[in-house]
Amino acid sequence: MTLSYQQLTEDDYVRVNEQLKKKDSIEVLKWAYQTFGDELVYACSFGAEGMVLIDLISKVKQDAAIVFLDTDFHFAETYDLIERVKKKYPLLQIKLVRPAISPEEQAASYGERLWERDPDACCKIRKLVPLENELSQYRAWISGLRREQSPSRAHTQFVNRDERFQSIKICPLIHWTEEEIWMYIKLHQLPYNELHDRNYPSIGCEYCTKPVAAGEDSRSGRWSNFNKTECGLHQG
Repeated sequence: MTLSYQQLTEDDYVRVNEQLKKKDSIEVLKWAYQTFGDELVYACSFGAEGMVLIDLISKVKQDAAIVFLDTDFHFAETYDLIERVKKKYPLLQIKLVRPAISPEEQAASYGERLWERDPDACCKIRKLVPLENELSQYRAWISGLRREQSPSRAHTQFVNRDERFQSIKICPLIHWTEEEIWMYIKLHQLPYNELHDRNYPSIGCEYCTKPVAAGEDSRSGRWSNFNKTECGLHQG
């Protein structure tokens, strides 16, 4: 069976996930790299799940390709974390992917503070299009989605047909709970974004991310003034 987006049928996805359903995250990653090799990339946001996945990936493929969507609007703490990760895992190929236009060019073309008026348009310019261009160079990509994160992610499989990017999306952490993520981080003394200690469970761009009160949904701090909890990367 050729594992490519164009040739895999729905039955193929069912069959692959049936084969992997009793595997743990490391085994899923081993399968993914054995299957796709250098045509597999991890699109990492450097959140808590990202730190776990980076550590697991480093045990399977030390020189794995990792891309970060540098929107130009991230917190200083996020950029600092990336530098710490580079020092801890020097063999990983970490690439910061930036939009085609600068913040100044975006303001000139679309108006100031586009994220306040049309966050979907801002996400498309600074996240979706750059990732689309990047993923076109690979057969498959890795994501840190977990089923418990939100209703829209509850049915995520280990291997998913990604209509949005016409790719194959591998999600090794689907069964992990938030508690297990943090247990792993603490146990292995992994670096993580210090904003997590300030009530930011989900961290995106600085302008569109706020701290979350106790008891609130972990993604309620993202685009809090809009009916929006996803940037669009994981829809379709």
